[in-house]
Amino acid sequence: MPDGLTVDVVPVESIPAPPAALLPQGPQYSATETYSKHILGSSSFHMYYLYAKGWGGTVPYPWEVRPDLPGTTGSPYIVNLNEPMEVGVCVEFDRSPLTELLMCLGTDINIDFAFEGFGKLAIETDKDVTITTVKDRFRYLIRYVGTPQQLGLTPGYYELAATATIGPSAHACGRFIYGYGYIGEIRFQVYQGPLPLQP
Repeated sequence: MPDGLTVDVVPVESIPAPPAALLPQGPQYSATETYSKHILGSSSFHMYYLYAKGWGGTVPYPWEVRPDLPGTTGSPYIVNLNEPMEVGVCVEFDRSPLTELLMCLGTDINIDFAFEGFGKLAIETDKDVTITTVKDRFRYLIRYVGTPQQLGLTPGYYELAATATIGPSAHACGRFIYGYGYIGEIRFQVYQGPLPLQP
């Protein structure tokens, strides 16, 4: 920058009026155009593939589903109290420039998995799982792996639903909640099996 040249940003009330000798010699014309509606656009997401499934696999002898076929696999929706199980949901965002910015900023995706029990023995509980978005990724699988016992579930019949909260961002300027959503429901049973599947 040449000596003596300065560039300042000052409040509008501090800008002095030009002296009479320097008044414009006629009308001046000005126009501006911004592209915020087209450059950033809207941002949206949808939820799909809510699931809950047990990882027990083969039912141990002599409790096979079909004794004449050893090693028969049990239902993934009937889960032993201490059997590893997985619950999850997919969240997919559109690919607008605004969404791309939110992904790049590191935006939290919080999923509240809600377990509603039916009957006097089954309980109600929730499990929160939060991940953070990354640059150029628009589809996410948010999941929890554990046992019904670790979730605090008791034997009984359950429905699973999930709610989503999108935001805030990790960046200091992104302290806002950008969206909410829900999906439901998946049904499964928890039971106390005759044999422990893990210590």
